[in-house]
Amino acid sequence: MSADGLRHATDRMRAAGMPDLAIEVFAHYYAQLEEGRTGLIPEDSIEPVLDVTDIAEVEVSPQQQREALARTVMIKLNGGLGTSMGMDRAKSLLPVRDGLSFLDIIAGQIRHTRASSGVDLPLLLMDSFRTRDDSLAALAAHPDLAYEGLPLDFVQHREPKLLVDSLEPADWPADPSLEWCPPGHGDIYVALLSTGLLDELIARGYRYANTSNADNLGAAPDGRIAGWFAASGAPYAPEVCRRTPADRKGGHLGRRKADGRMILRDTAQTPEDDMRWFTDEHRHPYFHTNNLWFDLVALRDALAARGGVPGLPLIRNRKHVDPTDPSSPEVYQIECALGAAVELFDDPAPVLVERARFLPVKTTDDLLLLRSDAYDLGADYRLRLVPEQACLVRLDPAHYRRIADFDAHFPAGAPSLRTATRLTVEGDWTFGAGVVATGDVRLPDTGEPRTVPDGTVLA
Repeated sequence: MSADGLRHATDRMRAAGMPDLAIEVFAHYYAQLEEGRTGLIPEDSIEPVLDVTDIAEVEVSPQQQREALARTVMIKLNGGLGTSMGMDRAKSLLPVRDGLSFLDIIAGQIRHTRASSGVDLPLLLMDSFRTRDDSLAALAAHPDLAYEGLPLDFVQHREPKLLVDSLEPADWPADPSLEWCPPGHGDIYVALLSTGLLDELIARGYRYANTSNADNLGAAPDGRIAGWFAASGAPYAPEVCRRTPADRKGGHLGRRKADGRMILRDTAQTPEDDMRWFTDEHRHPYFHTNNLWFDLVALRDALAARGGVPGLPLIRNRKHVDPTDPSSPEVYQIECALGAAVELFDDPAPVLVERARFLPVKTTDDLLLLRSDAYDLGADYRLRLVPEQACLVRLDPAHYRRIADFDAHFPAGAPSLRTATRLTVEGDWTFGAGVVATGDVRLPDTGEPRTVPDGTVLA
């Protein structure tokens, strides 16, 4: 390892204008990486978390809901580029329904909540250096979202990607922006502090924050959860859902045996030999949605006690400097998870929510389902599942993974999936208009491009 790697990396961050606190946090994780730490959390070091509050059993009056929402700020994590779907700009700009993007629908949810509750609920995006400009340009179509001088966004920090063999910052002259990466969603706490937004929000009378991924349209503003959280006095509350076999790769909460602290464990933090326990929905019956609530004052106090460095568990992501080029050098991206902050607080309160609050779009499989008639988009801009159970979509990644290829295979839009239980597409199939899938449908790979004609009923 290079003894100068850290100095070269921090010099690069300083030249890019990163604040001292962000550099200090990066150095904290660099030291762990240099020591050979992997951030892995073995199964025998934790106990499953089984004690959660079921929000369906909680009574919250309309007045309590309004009072809590009046002190809440909505933060959407908007740093993702959608590279897994072949995108090179903010995933939140992707059309989802009726020509509306994720950001358009989020704006509609905020606007509806303001009108129905009489509360001027603020919206903040946490952008990355690669998503900010396009996202703010898109929000220009929603000028009413700006509120009382608060910014519409703040930008998470950036840090150098590190070469695996030397821990030196990577150089990539073909596209210097690829030499940088955001430090994971867990950077939100440091970014709120370093930008001064944390103190500003508290000074303005806000006490609570509700954060969620911008690609999860299920996480709309919710007065009931806000009212429960305010009344609970808890400093931090992650939303969880019941796990099914389809959720086996979702992160979950555990209680560390060494000190009794509640922690979050993701797949990247699980030893390979322990994946059988990680994916066991009976041993770990709830998964973490990445929707969470935290008390702004409690967060400020927790960070102050640590000198501003949260010290969340390391996530060591091994990738290529150019994600689209597997021949490019391998690098480490130092990250930490948003939900890992659960261990900063003495009495976090996990809350069980309905599955409708978890509608992430990670692949084109997810996107096809949301674009189909299996979901209705209401006047409140909430997506609601029409059938009792969602269709399980599996599209051949060789032909549908990239969004451009996906759109080309569905030129007339998504097929009807309202009465389908499963749609498996193997090979190269282009769908015509008015196609209906019902029951368990499988299209096999015939070895050549095929077309599903207009009006076909696939049964």
